[in-house]
Amino acid sequence: MFVDEVLLKVEAGKGGDGCLAFRREKYVPMGGPFGGNGGHGSDIVFKVDEGLHTLIDLRYMKVIKGDKGENGKGKNQNGKNAERTVIRVPQGTVVTDTDTGLVLADLKNKDDEVVVAEGGRGGRGNTAFKTQSNPAPNFCENGEPGERRNLKVELKLLADVGLVGMPSAGKSTIISVVSKAKPKIAAYHFTTLTPNLGVVKTRNNKSFVLADLPGLIEGASNGEGLGIRFLKHIERTRMICYVLDMSGFEGRDPYDDYVTIKNELKAFNEKLIKRESVIIANKMDMDSSKENLENFKKKVKDVKIFEVTAMIGEGLEDAMDYLGNKLDEIKEEKLVDDESTESYVLYKFKKEVPFTIDKENDVYVVRGKEVERLLEMARLGTDEAELRFANKLRKMGIDDELIKMGIQEGDKVRILDTEFDFK
Repeated sequence: MFVDEVLLKVEAGKGGDGCLAFRREKYVPMGGPFGGNGGHGSDIVFKVDEGLHTLIDLRYMKVIKGDKGENGKGKNQNGKNAERTVIRVPQGTVVTDTDTGLVLADLKNKDDEVVVAEGGRGGRGNTAFKTQSNPAPNFCENGEPGERRNLKVELKLLADVGLVGMPSAGKSTIISVVSKAKPKIAAYHFTTLTPNLGVVKTRNNKSFVLADLPGLIEGASNGEGLGIRFLKHIERTRMICYVLDMSGFEGRDPYDDYVTIKNELKAFNEKLIKRESVIIANKMDMDSSKENLENFKKKVKDVKIFEVTAMIGEGLEDAMDYLGNKLDEIKEEKLVDDESTESYVLYKFKKEVPFTIDKENDVYVVRGKEVERLLEMARLGTDEAELRFANKLRKMGIDDELIKMGIQEGDKVRILDTEFDFK
């Protein structure tokens, strides 16, 4: 089964917890802190596997979770870092953060990989907090939560030339003749339901990848027919080959088909109609084809046209030779432009509000990534740990904000699922 788009959630591994321990040995009075740090949580990594050609393995993975780092131990033993969680994807995979709309990676090369969610750092053991003023700290940290993201994973096929046209124009026949691809061919519309790739070798020993894409109809850019599900595969092609049924056998006018296809490409991505293109006038063995081609040439004069009868292979070798030579002059189109990269950098350094406070049923609810992270990493349970946590909240300005909102001694304050009494 061909699957080219998947929505999923990734959760990188939590860091291991730090250890609270003290050295207790005979003849070593007041041995001091002895707790090690936790290990780093597992990163979620997407890595290209050339043997894959579909995203079907991800289709049933609603959530991908990384492993937790190992907890720190006594005797200053640090926990092990968790192994990376590597998810293998096909070459040509594009990963987008659905919450921000930003492209995280375009994995188009055979060795490409990207960390889509970083594992949390390990919590520090009490040895790490030893200072001159506090030689025996009685607190440690929990591991940091791993990064969480909602992702859209898309496969955009890697092809040099894309065959586009109306249903039954002859695209599948062409790719079956010029390559070893074996697409389904039949005398009804939408025989091709998945893209087919074939390697073409020209007479002068040049080779390129040709993609046969499912037939377009008017409204495809708005989801009609097979819709934008396969239009996106054209984005990677360096050349577009319009395949037209020049016979008009089904009552369609070849010029109207050509205009319809160009309009759908333009509506999907305006850059596509500016891409280098050729026209294959197919089914030239039919009686009406010559007259239709003459009328077509009067209206379209700026595109190279090849007369072809794909069923018997007539004219296809000349067309493939031309495509092979032309591809040498065309640079690869960037799928992710510089603007996307700049916006990603701006996003990473964008200053956000550190916290918000709302009053809900006489409880003051504090929200914010940094505040919540602070609580999740705090190992509460000792007076010293709780005092340290309260001081951090005070330095962030939370106490001042609560006082401005009219909080009274003994009122409840909630962060995540934990409630505190205000003092």
